[in-house]
Amino acid sequence: MHRVAITGLGCISALGLDVASTWAGLKAGRSGIVPLTQVEGERLTVKVAGQVGGFDPLRQIGERVAGFTDLCAQYAIAAGCEAFADASLELDAKAARRTACLIGTGMGGMRTLDEGFDRLYRQRILRPPPLTVPKVMPSAASSQVSMALGLTGPAFGVTSACSSSSHAIGEALWMIRSGRVDRAVAGGSEACLSYGCLKAWEVLRVMAPDTCRPFSKDRKGMVIGEGAGVVVLENWDLAKARGARIYAELAGCGFSADAADLVQPSPDGAAAALADCLEDAGLKPEDVGYINAHGTATRINDRVESQAIRRVFAAQADRLAVSSSKSMLGHGLGAAGGLEIIPTVMAIVEGVLPPTANYNEPDPACDLDYIPNEPRAQEVGAALSNSFAFGGLNAVLAVKRAEL
Repeated sequence: MHRVAITGLGCISALGLDVASTWAGLKAGRSGIVPLTQVEGERLTVKVAGQVGGFDPLRQIGERVAGFTDLCAQYAIAAGCEAFADASLELDAKAARRTACLIGTGMGGMRTLDEGFDRLYRQRILRPPPLTVPKVMPSAASSQVSMALGLTGPAFGVTSACSSSSHAIGEALWMIRSGRVDRAVAGGSEACLSYGCLKAWEVLRVMAPDTCRPFSKDRKGMVIGEGAGVVVLENWDLAKARGARIYAELAGCGFSADAADLVQPSPDGAAAALADCLEDAGLKPEDVGYINAHGTATRINDRVESQAIRRVFAAQADRLAVSSSKSMLGHGLGAAGGLEIIPTVMAIVEGVLPPTANYNEPDPACDLDYIPNEPRAQEVGAALSNSFAFGGLNAVLAVKRAEL
């Protein structure tokens, strides 16, 4: 079984168009949740979003590729190229064949789908644009990233709602461990700020009217975000041999299914994924210092996640630091795990734990240390990143300090 190194990071988020600006915002506790401007809001009750600003696809990925892609794939390409450049990888044909590309998404090309339905049903234009299907398909992001980087190994999309990115990263971990591939570009992307998508989320009655307050007693629901988060993973020995900078070790993952309810999360399923992740990573509860929580700010989700953490960590739960990046990025849906692995890694690298922003008052049902509002200087040797999705699809990733 091969160890797995994290050697490259890339992201597009509501806090910036790269890792540096996103991490700077997160560790400062700055919210990227702003008034929604990308969609006409007259018939929407949703008024805020974790909205990406200043993204220019022509500049970021080039005119030719931009014309063939939905914004979801465009975000993935930009983040994937940043991560690949950050890893300083140069691949010959043989190495490219030994490199996987796994990009998760929960929704796929929603902008294209919305525009197509508007043309067809409202404008009565009976001929859709010819690139509709290649833009809409959930695997478009993984296809486009593999083409942009010249990766000819296993490449596919992963779709499991809000756990999509973490499932993609965990699957890449197993592929490298087993020797199936030597490295992988893995993560997720989402661009779901479209009228149809937002109306669908509205009727679920889980959306906050103002901002995202995970774990706070006065939380009112989630806020949709968008963007992409991608990491480069490598066989540890090969990374060391080429002199790569290793941010951290991707030490393990745990997957589970609630097999209970489509939208109501279960502490049993979440706890199972947490416990399996610790076992897979060879970690004890006392080894973990920080958890980047799923932390959506819905009434039930935050309570269930807190219960699951207490169940697994028992007496150690009181010494854990826990925070939700969604308080600043919004809920990236299928991109969430990819976006949230970035601060999980950087917390270990820099010894700074990002806070839970917008936290106003403790909730007796959520009784952990949520790092309210202010970052914390604290060295941690291992950290977890939680993703718990509709359908009871759970994924937890474990990151350890790079011991060279």
